[in-house]
Amino acid sequence: MDIPAASTPIVCDMTTAPDTAQQRLDEYRHLFGRHLIDREKTGQGIRFRLRAEPGVAAWVRDLAAREKACCAFFAFGITVEGDQVIWDCAVSDDDTARAILEEYYRLPDTAPQSPEELEKRLAGKGLHFIADPADPLRYTVG
Repeated sequence: MDIPAASTPIVCDMTTAPDTAQQRLDEYRHLFGRHLIDREKTGQGIRFRLRAEPGVAAWVRDLAAREKACCAFFAFGITVEGDQVIWDCAVSDDDTARAILEEYYRLPDTAPQSPEELEKRLAGKGLHFIADPADPLRYTVG
């Protein structure tokens, strides 16, 4: 897994995403609620272990690709080991990126919450959301 260079901007931009922040959180809630086995912190970042039921690996790859499209500072690695899909996530050694990675680690617990609650937690860590005036459920973090 190639970790982005420290110069990669720490920006999350969902303004061109095919889904809204709420839809993405709902998708995480569904994925983790049905398939998450475990999660752990690793030397490079975090790891989710999911049941390798039919379609789960493809779903995780698609979700990771959409995350990478809006958050280029993430690095993802998805592998299948036996009956598990292993989803590794890492970021460069940057305080803001690490704060976002910590929120990503907490997603199995926080996905049922609203995007506004996520925004509050990230704002408390110095991150800001900029809403798309045409669709307030789409935002940019920077």
